[in-house]
Amino acid sequence: MENKTKRNFKEIIADVEALIFDVDGVMTDGKIIPIENGDFIRCYYAKDGYALAYAVKHGCNVCVISGGFGRNLESRMQRLGIRHAYLGCMDKIAALEDFAAKTGISLERAIYMGDDIPDLECMRRVGVPVAPADACAEVLEEAMYVSEYNGGAGAVRDVIEQVLRVKGIWALDTMGVIANDAAETASR
Repeated sequence: MENKTKRNFKEIIADVEALIFDVDGVMTDGKIIPIENGDFIRCYYAKDGYALAYAVKHGCNVCVISGGFGRNLESRMQRLGIRHAYLGCMDKIAALEDFAAKTGISLERAIYMGDDIPDLECMRRVGVPVAPADACAEVLEEAMYVSEYNGGAGAVRDVIEQVLRVKGIWALDTMGVIANDAAETASR
């Protein structure tokens, strides 16, 4: 994806091989509610979840790298079909490199969406750093693209939909993704 300055964003994302996301502040608005068992309650945007599950269903390499942890978060990743989830991660670069090694993707052809300082190094390692509208100033400065949507309010959907539209695989079918996958799993 060399010569990024002479290509527009749509041309650049046509070459994307992987979609990598942080959780808190990207898939959520950043608010967490601690609960008694040491876990957390997070509020997710359904359209972001649909886009993530749709991307997985259509063969996209989707990865989540987050310092966030908890059984509820693990369960969310499983329900969306995300197999590459590095949760409770304090070394995001090591996780990013592990994901690239396991999948064989080129980080130059990867999107990373982050919202805060712990995401900066990962954003600098990928070819397409992106951010939600309400990311911190340092992240906004690093981003090649800033979604018009805030974290937890459609930023993830925005990026996934753009990538899949350019690749011609958005809205190929109207079947649900999570309920169908759960039904398939139950019938095995």
